[in-house]
Amino acid sequence: MLGRRRKRTVNSEIAPDEIFADSSNIPAFDTDHFEGRVERPLARQALYGVGAIIIILLLAYAGQAWNLELRQGTAFAEAAQNNQLLESVVFADRGIITDRTGRVLASDIETPGSDFPTRQYAPWQGIAQVVGYAKPPAKDASGNYYRNTSVGIDGAEAGFNSELVGTNGAKITQTNALKQVVSQSTLVPPQNGSPITLSIDAAVSQGLYQAIANMAQSSHFVAGAGVIMDVRTGQIIAMVSYPEFSLQTMADGTDTPAIQALLSSPGLPFLNRAIDGLYTPGSIVKPIVAIGALTEGVINENTQILSTGSISIPNPYDPSHPSIFLDWRPQGWVNVRQAIAVSSDVFFYEVGGGYQSQPGIGISGIDKYFQMFGFGAPTGLQGFTESSGVVPSPAWKARVFPGDPWNIGDTYHTAIGQYGLTVTPLQMVRAVAAIANGGTLLTPTLLASSTPEGTRLPLNPEYLTVAQQGMRLDVTGNATTGHALDVGFVDVASKTGTAQIGTQNQFENSWVTGFYPYENPHYAFAVVLEKGPPGIPENASIAEFNFLTWLNQNYPQYLQ
Repeated sequence: MLGRRRKRTVNSEIAPDEIFADSSNIPAFDTDHFEGRVERPLARQALYGVGAIIIILLLAYAGQAWNLELRQGTAFAEAAQNNQLLESVVFADRGIITDRTGRVLASDIETPGSDFPTRQYAPWQGIAQVVGYAKPPAKDASGNYYRNTSVGIDGAEAGFNSELVGTNGAKITQTNALKQVVSQSTLVPPQNGSPITLSIDAAVSQGLYQAIANMAQSSHFVAGAGVIMDVRTGQIIAMVSYPEFSLQTMADGTDTPAIQALLSSPGLPFLNRAIDGLYTPGSIVKPIVAIGALTEGVINENTQILSTGSISIPNPYDPSHPSIFLDWRPQGWVNVRQAIAVSSDVFFYEVGGGYQSQPGIGISGIDKYFQMFGFGAPTGLQGFTESSGVVPSPAWKARVFPGDPWNIGDTYHTAIGQYGLTVTPLQMVRAVAAIANGGTLLTPTLLASSTPEGTRLPLNPEYLTVAQQGMRLDVTGNATTGHALDVGFVDVASKTGTAQIGTQNQFENSWVTGFYPYENPHYAFAVVLEKGPPGIPENASIAEFNFLTWLNQNYPQYLQ
């Protein structure tokens, strides 16, 4: 029907071909920007796959967290504590010790695998007691250092420990949880110890030691000691004690059998006989008594006293048995120079204690001059402890032998270096140096280039010259005990002495002291051989002769 309106059909779905034009009829799309592409929704399978992967990862992370926090939490907490900065010691090197010529006697060397250096000692004989040794740092059973520095035990190592030891440093070490070193850095650098130059000559010390050791062994003395001192400066050129110990053995501390053998040795190798050995001096003190007698005016340089071999003193307790004081041989008429040279006991009995018309200086006078020359007190050797020795007196006897009064015989025996008088070799060489240098009692030193220190003795230089002349006559005289030291290549002045020891006087100590060159004294010496068979008083002189001969062949500069 013409008038009827046509009904429109509505369709909600639009076909793609109704929207998009034919690509052949329109310009080209920008495919790089996804133009002309149809967006399609993601498939359900893809979503399920991604979800599964996320769930698996979450489960893995959860499992690892459980493992770290619960299963291994304690172990990793301890490891974490170690993941930190640790401070540890950087050990300082101990200062080197050299002799006067620059020879290294003690030094530190690096040791692989050790936190601290090892102390190394030169193998010279005759230096052990002077140099000494040091113990290294040490750990306890837990590995912690209870001693974090080296420590000097004996000799110069102990005496100058504060100069030698240095100051330790510190370093920082960073480690991770697995205790692996991440980095290291020095926090405080160590300050190494200062070097020490000793006044001794190691080669000369060894020569003196061998001369004493050879004589002691061949003549059956148990020990000995010797000192050489510069009479101008007080510097000690050699100071030896026989027998001695191995410095390296004691420093290392690992050879137990060797250390036990040293500790149990009857020769007492750890005793420094030069400064701690106390010996009855015998006749070597006679020049000092002579100086005292001249100074006090009981004799002059020309006074003569007759020695017939003995003097006799009435015995107030038994007049029929007078006390006899023997000379070691009849000397005839002798003046003070000759009395020193031939070592007349009678001469020194009389000028010491008096006899008949000859006055003596008495025990107070004897003590005065012994003390003036340094007996009975330490010498002042820096860095070392010393024995003082004994100067007998009535007060001393009252303390030691209560109820036994002092008598004239005690004075006589003290005047010839016997009775209770004891000295060290260092005291003796110091006293001889004072005679040689014109009256200055020097303070001995083991440090090279040190400033000389000493005390000027209130003595007439002429009396010291008389003593020097008597000591020179001991060498040049034909019937004197020091004749062995008439060597020819240097003029020596000396005084020998023997001292009987033992409960029955069955042993002797043999002494020799002196100085050289006689015309211009430079060096004084003292040698003692300890506890040998009686009857050969020249043993110490022969040891000194052998040393001087060796010195002339090897180091003649020490004879000038």
